[in-house]
Amino acid sequence: MAFELPALPYPANALASKSMGQQTLELHHGKHHQAYVTALNGFVEKNEALQGKSLDEIVTLSHGKPDMAPVFNNAGQHWNHILFWQGLSPTGGGIPGALESKIVSDFGSVEAFKDAFKTAATTQFGSGWAWLVLGSDGKLKVTKTANGSNPLAEGSGTALLGLDVWEHSYYLDFQNRRPDYVTNFLDKLANYEFAAARLQQH
Repeated sequence: MAFELPALPYPANALASKSMGQQTLELHHGKHHQAYVTALNGFVEKNEALQGKSLDEIVTLSHGKPDMAPVFNNAGQHWNHILFWQGLSPTGGGIPGALESKIVSDFGSVEAFKDAFKTAATTQFGSGWAWLVLGSDGKLKVTKTANGSNPLAEGSGTALLGLDVWEHSYYLDFQNRRPDYVTNFLDKLANYEFAAARLQQH
């Protein structure tokens, strides 16, 4: 069964008031994410070893194998974007009490968490992602990955939130001001309710 582009959990213009415009969403979701899905399906169609496998299985199976780099890049980006769209909200920015307590416990303060996340997102050279993850030790931490990689592939923990820092995710709205894009995400767009729900599941 072919992989499919998931529908956005909100209208394409729903984040415009939070500085993520409709054109950005239509290009990012409808063109970039769709391209990863289409390419991934093409690889699966040609490789019997991939057929019938879940997205998680393909991501972990292809990670670190040079001959499967194109498969990993597209599977990883499909996985990353599924999480990314859910991690955005028109009513984002507010941190639920249980998650806030956990953040304060593990980072020292909400501001310390945001500073760590900003550092990860702005120091990721070139394309990549910044993540809030629940580590195997039960503590929250911030990580970053290059290109299409992610915490699932690298075994760094369970991803609760991911921020795309590829230029196509912010250039129309913020031009080259990646730090402003990251701050806007943390303060106005991040779906901390979604992150809290994922935390509760683990």
